[in-house]
Amino acid sequence: MTEQKKEKSYEEINARIRAGEAVVVTAEEMVDIVRKNGPEGAARKVDVVTTGTFAPMCSSGMFFNFGQMTPTIKASKVWLNKVPAYAGLAAVDAYIGATEPAEDDPLNKIYPGEFRYGGGHVIEDLLRGKKLLLEAKAYGTACYAARKMKKEVGLADLSHALLCNPRNGYQNYNCAINVTDKAVYTYMGMVKPNYRSANYCSAGELSPLLNDPYYRTIGVGTRVFLGGGYGYVTWRGSQHNPTAPRGDNGVPRKPAGTLMLQGDLKQMSAEWLRGVSILGYGSSLAVGLGIPIPILNAEMASFTGVSDAEIFTQIVDYGYDYTNGVNKSYGEVNYAQLKSGEIEVNGQKVQTVPLSSLVKAREIAEILRKRISEGRFLLNRPAELLPDGNGQEQW
Repeated sequence: MTEQKKEKSYEEINARIRAGEAVVVTAEEMVDIVRKNGPEGAARKVDVVTTGTFAPMCSSGMFFNFGQMTPTIKASKVWLNKVPAYAGLAAVDAYIGATEPAEDDPLNKIYPGEFRYGGGHVIEDLLRGKKLLLEAKAYGTACYAARKMKKEVGLADLSHALLCNPRNGYQNYNCAINVTDKAVYTYMGMVKPNYRSANYCSAGELSPLLNDPYYRTIGVGTRVFLGGGYGYVTWRGSQHNPTAPRGDNGVPRKPAGTLMLQGDLKQMSAEWLRGVSILGYGSSLAVGLGIPIPILNAEMASFTGVSDAEIFTQIVDYGYDYTNGVNKSYGEVNYAQLKSGEIEVNGQKVQTVPLSSLVKAREIAEILRKRISEGRFLLNRPAELLPDGNGQEQW
């Protein structure tokens, strides 16, 4: 392999991708490469590192246009398979959120929060080619006289279907325990009482933003693997918090950065967008996300070489503290410990429970590696980087 400059550009890396010469590895592979060669040696050897994660991401949903009728209609209320969508847009535009429950779910009347079907399932069903019942109501105007619409629609019948997720890819997250004597049912799953489970939701060293802790390469316009197809980072996600405490390696030790993502739903797959039901909490959408990290220099090589043992998060009580705004940590734990299946909290052995799929995360990183290696996926230079907490705009 020829000697490369210490600094590489997006143009140079993309030229190597087009020529079939790019060296692309997964974030797990990069850990050993950096350990053996050091950051500078790894930067000379590697052009792109691929990441991946597959987990419930509640702040997700779909913008869609369901087409006009005669006479025309300006919908004010819309449902897909009895799941309400927000219709305060143009005449036949709407947005359906992943956590919105079906109004006719019989379990909701008996056990509040026990939703079996919701917006996440609607999105998956569309991807599976199913026909869904669309209903709309309107108040009627001179230019939009109709007051009702009912028809069956599939994904092909929607003239526009855009996956639009306001907050995905959380950069680190809490490890949830429960110090009370009753089980609690949360978006982190069922957390057993009396320190009997520790729930976590991250792919650790494979997780996208943990491999670019200061957002040096991830920003508006970054092309990503999203839901089996491709999408883009379109803004910082809601609750983006780059000022969260960080370790010496730059990796946040608490929940930090987030991403807003968008992509054409019609080129995605139900394998990578799955409706989920979280016991006692409600519905959500499991999202497959992978982001390529260009190795522009030794610094980026060092960031992408971070291992599970070097990524720490906080242990937080979801039985009382979280709900009541108590800011308390029961200690720190790294992802090597979490992935081992057992951690120790206050002298007690606690079983760990992952909500994210490590198997799927590895598969996404490998799919993305293959697409780049075959020249089918090029890297975008961001139009604007995400705020990094230093109080300065990045361009």
